[in-house]
Amino acid sequence: MPATDCVTEAAGPLPRAERQAAVLRGAAQAFARTGYAATSMEDIAAASGITKLIVYRHFDSKEDLYRAVLQRVFDQLAEAFVVGIADPSDDAVGARALLAAARYDPGGFRLLWRHAAREPQFAAYASELREHAVSASRALLADWVAPDLAEWAAQTCVGYLVEAVLNWLEYGDAARDAEFVELATGALRSGISAWSATPSVL
Repeated sequence: MPATDCVTEAAGPLPRAERQAAVLRGAAQAFARTGYAATSMEDIAAASGITKLIVYRHFDSKEDLYRAVLQRVFDQLAEAFVVGIADPSDDAVGARALLAAARYDPGGFRLLWRHAAREPQFAAYASELREHAVSASRALLADWVAPDLAEWAAQTCVGYLVEAVLNWLEYGDAARDAEFVELATGALRSGISAWSATPSVL
C-alpha cells in the first residue's frame, strides 16, 4: 500500500485519533513481523499506509510507539473486563474480555502476549501488564481455590485463556466467537472445580 497522508477520496484527511489508531495498528503488525530492533519507522509508516513524517507527528520515537501499542491493547482489555465484571454471575468475563481485546487489535494483542516478553526493552513492561491480569484472576478465584493453590491457579487461568485466544485467532472462526467463549469458559470452569476439590499437592 503506498504511503499517503491518510487522505480518503471522499472524506479528506482522517481525524487525528483515527490516524493515530492506524499508526498503532500498522506498528503492531510490523513489530510482530520482524521484532523491535529490525523494524524501522519507515517499515511502520509503510504498514500504516502513511508517510514517516506523519508517524513522527504522533510518536517521538520507536520505543514510545511500541509502548503505546502495548498500552492500547491493555486498555481495551481492561475496559472490556470492567464492563463484564458488572455482572458477578458471569464467569465468562475473562474469556470474553480477552477475545474482545484481540478482535479490537489482533496484531497488538499478539505483540503484547507473544512477542513483548522476548524484547529486552519491554519484558519488564509486558510483565507488569500481565500482572494486572493475574491480579484480577486472583480476585475472581479467591473464594474457589484453596490458599495454597491460589497463585498457581491464578497464573494458570491467565496463561490458559491467553493461549486459547491466541490460538482462536489463528485457527478459529470469528463467526463462532460466542461459541469459543462458552467452550473456553467451560474448560476453565471444569478445571477450577477440580482444583477446589483436590487436596493440596504443592
